[in-house]
Amino acid sequence: MRGAGQRPAVWLLTLCYFMKGLETTDMNKTSSGTLTLYLDASAGISGDMLLGALFDLFRQEDGERGISEIFSGVALEGFDVSARDDKRGGMAGVKVDITSREHHHPHRHLSHILKIISQSSVSDDVKARSAAAFRLLAEAEAKVHGLPAEEVHFHEVGAVDSIADIIGTMLLMERLGWPNVRSSPVNVGSGTVRCAHGVLPVPAPATAELLRGVKICSIGEPAERTTPTGALLLRELAGEDGAGSIPEGRILRIGTGLGSRDTRDMPNALRAALMETAANSRAGFGRDEPSLIEANIDDMNPQDFAHAMSRLLENGALDAWCENILMKKGRPAVKLCCLGRAGDADRLAEIFIRETTTLGVRITNTRRIFAERSIDEVKTPLGNVRFKSAIIDGEVIRRAPEYDDILRIADEKNIPLPDARHIADLSL
Repeated sequence: MRGAGQRPAVWLLTLCYFMKGLETTDMNKTSSGTLTLYLDASAGISGDMLLGALFDLFRQEDGERGISEIFSGVALEGFDVSARDDKRGGMAGVKVDITSREHHHPHRHLSHILKIISQSSVSDDVKARSAAAFRLLAEAEAKVHGLPAEEVHFHEVGAVDSIADIIGTMLLMERLGWPNVRSSPVNVGSGTVRCAHGVLPVPAPATAELLRGVKICSIGEPAERTTPTGALLLRELAGEDGAGSIPEGRILRIGTGLGSRDTRDMPNALRAALMETAANSRAGFGRDEPSLIEANIDDMNPQDFAHAMSRLLENGALDAWCENILMKKGRPAVKLCCLGRAGDADRLAEIFIRETTTLGVRITNTRRIFAERSIDEVKTPLGNVRFKSAIIDGEVIRRAPEYDDILRIADEKNIPLPDARHIADLSL
């Protein structure tokens, strides 16, 4: 049991820490402007190529970290992950190998994958972005096959390696501070490809649907240059209007991810440049126009609201919360609210109706102005702690430790939570 008798040890650790000095790993170093990740997809993009490029960027800041540590909180069994230096067409980079221990690839439904995500010990941001990616895939597959999204069977993208590619990408994007993502026009390739549905033209139907509205090209010998997983991640991270020329700015570092094939005409590689791009006219703030979905509820078990909010976040909600209100005749009630991307509003509204007792919801288009943010990792006497920083015009205006890291350290060291937070705060 934690008690006051352990405080001397805590303060001794604090004193030792300041004698040693401060060591910080900044994953988002920019003096001004916006942190941008530019993907050179002129040779195509796949899940393992993007994962390799992001890990190459990450290890340049923290070379002691192995890639298996990135996946430590993912509730996915039956796979091994490793990263090695290799070359494709004379270009050096990182090849990430995800080896499945499954004897066959099960055809998972969306609900199976969302359960894996929800049970993982990762941040809410990673859960939300991973779930949104798979929901996007389900909608694309549903359109191709003429089925409801919930009935779609994921074939290749439902396999362990593809699930790991997608969640691993979101984990590394978080470690890099969630930079804005842009890409070159995407090389989809040409010819045919054999998949679970037989021999199909390139780009495969789901890939083409995911790349709807994205600038594409076809360069090189016939081959599948962009896989469904690669198209999915590009669309989720950069959006449909994210492809174009490289933005003006300063390159901070470059990572290269390698594919499985060693093609003759061009290196099977994806380059990712982490850049500081020029500050725009938005005065250092981020802006978007999400939808606000809300419902007044006075006849629901209070215990069920946490589950409803979890379902909203798993399905791509940007935020979810409850407010205490008084309805007509003075009845106490709860207003359940969430923010979502405009294109997700109807889907999130359906979750309200399925998971709560409400018969209807209100949807309002709104505007957000928000500070840019970064995630930095700081070494403290009690271990590494991630700090989230709020940034305006390149200036850090506020930093706070991640609650999950503080809670983990308090449990591991058996010290009071306030003491763990105090030591973390003193580390800045």
